[in-house]
Amino acid sequence: MRVCILGCGYVGLELARQLQPDHEVVGVRRSADGTEAVEGTGATAVRADVTDAGDLAAVPDADALVFAASSGGRGAEAAREVYVDGLRTAIETFGARDDAPDQLVYTSSTGVYGDHDGGWVDETTPLDPTTEKTRVLAEAERVAREVAAEYGIDGRVARFAGLYGPDRYRLERYIEGPVTAGYLNMLHRDDAAGVVRFMLEDSDEDLLLAVDDEPVDKHAFADWLADECGVDRPPKRSKDERLDDPGLSAAARRRILTSKRCSNDRLRDLGYEFRFPTFREGYRAAIEAYRD
Repeated sequence: MRVCILGCGYVGLELARQLQPDHEVVGVRRSADGTEAVEGTGATAVRADVTDAGDLAAVPDADALVFAASSGGRGAEAAREVYVDGLRTAIETFGARDDAPDQLVYTSSTGVYGDHDGGWVDETTPLDPTTEKTRVLAEAERVAREVAAEYGIDGRVARFAGLYGPDRYRLERYIEGPVTAGYLNMLHRDDAAGVVRFMLEDSDEDLLLAVDDEPVDKHAFADWLADECGVDRPPKRSKDERLDDPGLSAAARRRILTSKRCSNDRLRDLGYEFRFPTFREGYRAAIEAYRD
């Protein structure tokens, strides 16, 4: 199977490594440094902007597409340009070819659930995005399914929890504090890639919630991390204390007020085996590096 990863960045590069040598992989990035990173995995690199139909013409046909492009942490307008308009452009460009892809996996976010006051959510939970950006992500999920179906492509969604892993452990944030109350729903980068591979190879589910086994209280996580790193436990603050900060941005305020615990029961029931089932395994390398 030839798999084309559109936006072959943090997760995409790991996915490229995992898919080879069983599959032929093409990784698409828009910068020279990006294509060098793709080549470093052994995959074929194509330099192209995934939002530009003209650029995508240079990308070879594929049996499967993975749309994992990023808007670079910018606002809702940039997110729409990539996740909605860019995704639609990619589907229409590849779908119009004589040899169109059979399947598409779009990588979304658990942010589309909105606030559940610490309650559990799963694949059956209705979406309730609370920000303009998460509303864009919810719309992109619809594009991934409905527009892809118009071209005979099986469009599916992997809904990622908060990603961490090499270069994204952010130890200092938790061990120095202060740490605001709430829940963390986490997924190691290697398992994010692993879930997409699982969807391409072993599952025909149209939606999977990709999160590890144990959503954790932020205060408990920070204390565990400090203990493992051999440092003092960090200062804590309640949500109300954090919300009283006059300098708090509107986006940060919404994040603090959005609380949920994400279930991976469906993923587990289907047989996916996590490389890092919880933060305890996932942070081990970072802790050892810190202590050294």
